[in-house]
Amino acid sequence: MMWQVFSFMDNVQTDQYEALLADKTQQIQQQFSSFNIPELQVFASEPQHFRLRAEFKIWHEGERCFHAMFERGTKNKPIEVTNFPIASKAIANLMPELLQVINQTPILKNRLFQVEYLNTLSGDMLVTLIYHRQLNDEWITEANKLKDKFGIHIIGRAKKLRILLDQDHVIEELEVDGLKLKYKQIEGGFTQPNGKMNQHMLAWARDCVNGSNDFDLLELYCGNGNFSIALADKFRRVFATEISKTSVRAANDNKEMNNIKNVSFAKVSAEEFTAHMSGERLRRRLKDMNLEEANFGTVLVDPPRSGLDEESCKMISSYPNIIYISCNPETLEENLKELCKTHDIKNFALFDQFPYTHHIECGVYLVAK
Repeated sequence: MMWQVFSFMDNVQTDQYEALLADKTQQIQQQFSSFNIPELQVFASEPQHFRLRAEFKIWHEGERCFHAMFERGTKNKPIEVTNFPIASKAIANLMPELLQVINQTPILKNRLFQVEYLNTLSGDMLVTLIYHRQLNDEWITEANKLKDKFGIHIIGRAKKLRILLDQDHVIEELEVDGLKLKYKQIEGGFTQPNGKMNQHMLAWARDCVNGSNDFDLLELYCGNGNFSIALADKFRRVFATEISKTSVRAANDNKEMNNIKNVSFAKVSAEEFTAHMSGERLRRRLKDMNLEEANFGTVLVDPPRSGLDEESCKMISSYPNIIYISCNPETLEENLKELCKTHDIKNFALFDQFPYTHHIECGVYLVAK
């Protein structure tokens, strides 16, 4: 392996990107060789300015504060981040300018300990300033000046306090297969950090399910409806579940923004859905979705790093087609051992969501034997 080991991004060598991606490709090919996978589809990231989310501790030293990251395992040896080439250009450009103003404004600087940036391909920007003190009207006045100066949204946070100067979200606009899609991305909610790679993933999933219009789609772990919204026109109906109340609320907003009528979201976990479908424990939210009328041709899962539990894995193996989006090759490998008892792997993709790290995102499309 040629992994570049680092805990901050000042010295990213973008000329190493192709070699690092080749290492990931080789790792996946070797790890899944026993599954007789088809030719691996590899989707490369932009080498720079690909990340739309960034979080930094703020370190105070003398009369100034700065963005800081730390060597792994240390908390008191800050490394000042003066250049962050993996961030979107908007974040990278805003970081020094924002801190310059904050350093000149005592009420904004006082006990500030973290800054979080959330950007979109469409240019929307939300900045969250987190403090070890309570915020008052004077802070609101200066924060509004900051918001107006940079044309951004700002949230102030402290213990048991959250101040919205205008809104708690940004609106992303993606183009996938000629479709223009809008997504509300809420502060603190999960979003795909690499926007262009997300477009590749959505287009890949759409290509997998061509010809599915007479069937329904079941999606588990749907988040803010990222895949549900993009795949809606490929199916008769889409039934999607998610445990996060915030994400389900955003998913329903996204459904309305995109004028989609054939998608239904329910706040239940994958385990609860599995128990409902087996008749072990019925959930009212699912009873209201008329699942008995569904004709599921495809199930899509995008589980956390822990992968699918045993019962959920058995449950999805009953569907003709499976799209499995994975952020952890180890748990994907374990789940495929079960799924490949009933299904064959038709497509296998590597999406380089996180360049210069060991993290690997995969997509697998399986069809029943």
